[in-house]
Amino acid sequence: MSALDDNLKKAEAYLERFRKDGVLNQIGGEAVPASDGTTFETISPIDLKPIAKVAHGKSKDIDRAARAAKAAFRDWAAMPGDARKKLLHKIADAIVARAEEIAFVECMDTGQALKFMAKAALRGAENFRFYADRAPSARDGRTLYGPGQVNMTTRAPIGPVGVITPWNTPFMLSTWKIAPALAAGCTVVHKPAEFSPLTARLLVEIAEEAGLPKGVWNLVNGMGEDAGKALTEHPDIKAIGFVGESRTGSMIMKQGAETLKRVHFELGGKNPVIVFADADLERAADAAVFMIYSLNGERCTSSSRLLVEASVYDKFTALVAEKARRIKVGHPLDPATVVGPLIHPVHEKKVLEYISIGKAEGATVAAGGEKVQGPGGGCYVGPTLFTGANNNMRIAREEIFGPVLTAIPFKDEAEALEIANDTTYGLTGYLWTADVTRALRFTEALEAGMIWVNSENVRHLPTPFGGVKNSGIGRDGGDWSFDFYMETKNIAFATGAHAIAKLGG
Repeated sequence: MSALDDNLKKAEAYLERFRKDGVLNQIGGEAVPASDGTTFETISPIDLKPIAKVAHGKSKDIDRAARAAKAAFRDWAAMPGDARKKLLHKIADAIVARAEEIAFVECMDTGQALKFMAKAALRGAENFRFYADRAPSARDGRTLYGPGQVNMTTRAPIGPVGVITPWNTPFMLSTWKIAPALAAGCTVVHKPAEFSPLTARLLVEIAEEAGLPKGVWNLVNGMGEDAGKALTEHPDIKAIGFVGESRTGSMIMKQGAETLKRVHFELGGKNPVIVFADADLERAADAAVFMIYSLNGERCTSSSRLLVEASVYDKFTALVAEKARRIKVGHPLDPATVVGPLIHPVHEKKVLEYISIGKAEGATVAAGGEKVQGPGGGCYVGPTLFTGANNNMRIAREEIFGPVLTAIPFKDEAEALEIANDTTYGLTGYLWTADVTRALRFTEALEAGMIWVNSENVRHLPTPFGGVKNSGIGRDGGDWSFDFYMETKNIAFATGAHAIAKLGG
């Protein structure tokens, strides 16, 4: 039996419970169907066949979940930080124990390759451990001295929060949002993306089996226009953490305005990787290829614009094209696969339309550029590289969110910066150069929330994560997450009998 056959057998065993029982909501510690009994199907992008029926939650289900989160908030917020720390570590341990199940289910539900999803559960567990260790100090503040007074700041959890996660790497991104919320003392209503709901169900089960009190974490499946809208408008939900498209973020902001919700958005990107002639071109090519073709190109931090100094443009793009053509497209559970099927036929159609747009705009297809016949006949698109492009083309300006890279030449540092900043987005940037003074100048002027120099995206959990312009509002990571999920209070103590103005006396 091949490794793929063995993995498929295991995956089917893990999926059997979903095929049999469906995917239920979790509200107040109970697995429940939608209040009106309706469901929707989640399909596998591998063969487009249904995996399971999913509870289709709507406003009534969100209301019930929000009330459960509100009822659980007082006791959860009052729990000592050390107790929350132990519990979150137990959740992390339980995630690790079920890492294979999580990875296989995620591969079948999203089309992401096992090469990357095998680590998704471990990254999710690390997110819980990171914030577990910070739970005891989450409420700590500062002491600030002023003339005749001493100020003491402290933090308190903001209340029940809504978390809306995307379909591309749903398990890891759910932990990235929910772990700090729980560590801060907030309760949660989670609405996962409708295209990939399975691992969200596993995650909340794992948490409650590890001892998380009922109602602290509630899960409601549904669509953005019903469950999502109800969550963003609900008066008991004090904040919304959202990862997804910029357009959707704008809608959420409008929907939450009436209840003055705090929002944190991690949105889209059209991120440049800028390669100067003095860079280590082989390493830069490996990094550029990794950042656009790993995770099927379905990642907000992908380096989807490749800006290369003109003197090495032809050499460098030829190197990238050669690497792209060697990437294995195949079944996500095949250990050798790098690019699996895209998430859904709707998204596949969008990506293929952009490839057609690029051709019509006059860009040259140096690699890929077409649908691939993969195992199961699902949503496979080959790793694609466009050369001969410019920054006015739609393929250079609009987020494609697939394995499509657009290469643009530049003549000097000034033009590279102009092209890099000529976008409505500002999530990440990647700079390759051997000139440290150039790196300092360029990163200072580059309009992006996160920049990696001579590196692909290597996350360090204590650092801030987030974008500028249309790429987001706020920062995740380290203490920045607590700034979002907690309110800061200042108490001023007089240290002497200072003069008080007398009015009317």
